[in-house]
Amino acid sequence: MRILLVEDDTLLADAVARALTQAAHAVDVVRTGEEADRALAANRFDLVILDVGLPGMDGFEVLKRLRGRRSDVPVLVLTARDSVEDRVTGLDLGADDYLTKPFHLAELEARVRALIRRGHQTASGTIVHGRLRFDAAGRRLYCDELPVDLSSRELAVLELLLMRVGRVVTKQQIADHLYGWGDEVSSNAIEVFVHRLRRKLEPMGANIRTVRGMGYLIDKAHDD
Repeated sequence: MRILLVEDDTLLADAVARALTQAAHAVDVVRTGEEADRALAANRFDLVILDVGLPGMDGFEVLKRLRGRRSDVPVLVLTARDSVEDRVTGLDLGADDYLTKPFHLAELEARVRALIRRGHQTASGTIVHGRLRFDAAGRRLYCDELPVDLSSRELAVLELLLMRVGRVVTKQQIADHLYGWGDEVSSNAIEVFVHRLRRKLEPMGANIRTVRGMGYLIDKAHDD
């Protein structure tokens, strides 16, 4: 995932960027509101992490301009301002989540995972892949509109693979995703989940491939 981090505190920006890079995200860092506005106008991102207290143009103005361009990219606002009025202002301008400084990196990473999951679902909360339809809100999978019996962990693994069709998903990314749903899993457990999922999906035309030394990917559907 490509993330734009807008933060003028160099130490904090470096720490956040390092953590997100280790989680296999591509992170672009800018320090001012003007730089952020130019970057968002010219590039496509999967998520924006936006500090409010920026030199020059503040984060609220960046957010206002972003939504004025009808962009629906998820935005996580970071700020030292903890008043209710400021939180309401950010949400009213189109922020998707709000995290007050100081914060723990683990909480930031969990919120990033949740926003990316949300941002890669369609407006109806549905992901369609060939004969499959994944209802993210209802946590159900359908094949040719008939329900498919999957465990909650299998559904979580499938969700991540469907969000990144044609791209490799590492075991660590799967573990992070499952942890976001309240599970801690081992590498062996992930192999078991993927094996079971592959066996169930193959008759439905969905192929999960193992990329040796890297992870797994689900092939693009023939009609994609």
